[in-house]
Amino acid sequence: MNNGDLDWITNFIWGIADDVLHGLYQRSKYRDVILPMTVLRRLDTVLEPVKDSVRAMKEQLDAAEVIEQDAALRQAAGQAFYNTSPFTLRDLRNRASQAQLKDDFEAYLDGFSPNVQDILESFEFRNQVPKLSRADALGSLIEKLLNPDLNLGPNPVLHGDGSVKLPGLDNHGMGTIFEALVRKFNEANNDDAGEHWTPRDAVKLMAELIFRPVADQIASGTYLLYDGACGTGGMLTVAEQTLERIASEHGKKVSTHLYGQEINPETYAIAKADLILKGEGEEADNIVGGAEWSTLSNDAFPAREFDFMLSNPPYGTSYKTDLERMGGKGGVKDPRFIISHGGNDEYSLLTRSSDGQMLFLANLVSKMKHKTTLGSRIASVHNGSSLFTGDAGSGESNTRRWIIENDWLEAIIALPLNMFFNTGIATYVWVLTNRKPAHRKGQVQLIDATGWFDPLRKNMGKKNCQLTPDHIERIVQTFIAFEQGEQSRIFPNDEFGYWKVTVERPLRLRIELTDNKLSALRFACVEENERLLADLADRAALTLGAGPHMDFNAFIAALEPLADKAGVKLTAKREKLLRTYLGERDPKAKEIVKKVYKPGKADADPIHGLFAATISGKQVVVEYEPDTGLRDTENVPLLEAGGIEAFIAREVLPYAPDAWIDAEKTQIGYEISFTRVFYKPQPLRSLEQIRADIVALEQETDGLLPCIIGAGV
Repeated sequence: MNNGDLDWITNFIWGIADDVLHGLYQRSKYRDVILPMTVLRRLDTVLEPVKDSVRAMKEQLDAAEVIEQDAALRQAAGQAFYNTSPFTLRDLRNRASQAQLKDDFEAYLDGFSPNVQDILESFEFRNQVPKLSRADALGSLIEKLLNPDLNLGPNPVLHGDGSVKLPGLDNHGMGTIFEALVRKFNEANNDDAGEHWTPRDAVKLMAELIFRPVADQIASGTYLLYDGACGTGGMLTVAEQTLERIASEHGKKVSTHLYGQEINPETYAIAKADLILKGEGEEADNIVGGAEWSTLSNDAFPAREFDFMLSNPPYGTSYKTDLERMGGKGGVKDPRFIISHGGNDEYSLLTRSSDGQMLFLANLVSKMKHKTTLGSRIASVHNGSSLFTGDAGSGESNTRRWIIENDWLEAIIALPLNMFFNTGIATYVWVLTNRKPAHRKGQVQLIDATGWFDPLRKNMGKKNCQLTPDHIERIVQTFIAFEQGEQSRIFPNDEFGYWKVTVERPLRLRIELTDNKLSALRFACVEENERLLADLADRAALTLGAGPHMDFNAFIAALEPLADKAGVKLTAKREKLLRTYLGERDPKAKEIVKKVYKPGKADADPIHGLFAATISGKQVVVEYEPDTGLRDTENVPLLEAGGIEAFIAREVLPYAPDAWIDAEKTQIGYEISFTRVFYKPQPLRSLEQIRADIVALEQETDGLLPCIIGAGV
């Protein structure tokens, strides 16, 4: 089916909701009825032809008192599901009373196989049946879904001569319809559009990117596919179809097992229903979902590793509840998110609680196969914040660093704007593998595909463009070619890394023993129960003078004999009080010495905070007290020639000769800037063009000023 067919079906079903449920349900609640009823009709179209066979098998099994009937009934239905009730939806159209219809409809629901019961429970649909029956709406819903112009089945409806009257609806098309309906329900309720669905063209691109580059390496065998935010399952099924096609083209036979996890009960139910309809009952059992199955806090497949993974996780969505379930930011022990890297056994990938998209990517990476020839390949789509949000040491930056330093990132592709149904923001496909070919090792490819699209004739939500097969092929070929170009740039891994360096400068204080300063100190000392220190300061003012004292170290040295005499020990706490209430920052004052090294214990190294000084006539090495008010940071590229020291010597010391770096605070961060790489500045207009515009403007306004001020009137 094409987009026009899918739009027609979506609008038809939406019309059913408006016709039957208006006044009975709020528009935002239409979904509670329409989605499960649409699933039921889709299942019903498949089971109608085999109803008699299933009923006959059921009677035989009951007569033989067989307890485990599931496998035999599936075989009788020729599907991974069945219905043992005496009814189809078509049988329920003409019931004499609503009470009879309600009873028969509930019997119809009860007749479904256990896997379909799980779907119905996820929709919580049985709760709606009494309300629909009381309002005399159940029969109308059934009647409208049986409209002969509507085909929700996977097989085409044929004319008498065998030609196609209505095309069949494959499961991705069904998923697209469900997603469009959910989008309409959200828009009707002014819901946030942050939850976005993945259009089929984007899914096809992602599938091609994980399979095509290794097409000649895919051997006959079984492969596991995984999506940690599987929604309606469309990515998994498209990926499965793509793998089977590519393998067949290369003369290989492959089988696949699909695994997915989805927190939204509705979309989980749709995904499971689609797999069941395809006859993949075992695959449907590998789709785990519901409100209690959040991928972040409740991993359904902790011991599984997968060959191919693809995902479109929620971005800009809070995972605070998941974080609390995992033990809070300080209590998380999940080995997917607290790992060992860079010599740190507690290396945290935990991001801001307001956006958990990078944790979904970390979840995928944690499930890579490391002991197979092919390893694993990943395609995951994210928004722009995945590239640059988060300072060095943050979970976002740590995730980028972990991936890039392990040389798992092959490429990032920038997609066109307005590609998705519910959001027009910039999106990017990350392509990862732990088996990079030799020519890609140590490098990352950035592809700007933002201009490769065709406009849609009619918008689908916010989606106003699409990737045609030619565009997808162009992107894949650009990826495979791995060449520098206008839309393809290749960089060494370290290009994206930087050191975040803390730059310190010495604290310089001018000490004043004026009445105002002494009064402020005494007030603070009363609060801190340090009256003796206030008395000492008063005596110092008489002995040493009001100042200003431009050398805090000399001031303390002069104060110590007075302190000894008064029985006051100058502890660190008391020195801090003196600094706070008697001191004023002054760039002309002497540096405050924090530590003095004994001769021979340290060599002078000013750039790292070890300075040569003379104290009491002796040459020593000292550390200065840093001034937190002057503390700054610099981001130094990992590829900086000469490293951190050369950068500081060139960019900092000429303007702050007393600065130094605190090496213990240095952190490594990673960020990726598509804007910087692909930015194309607009050329400035020539002087002739500017002059022509000015002359034209003057001519337009000629005589306007006299009119404004009333001259000549």
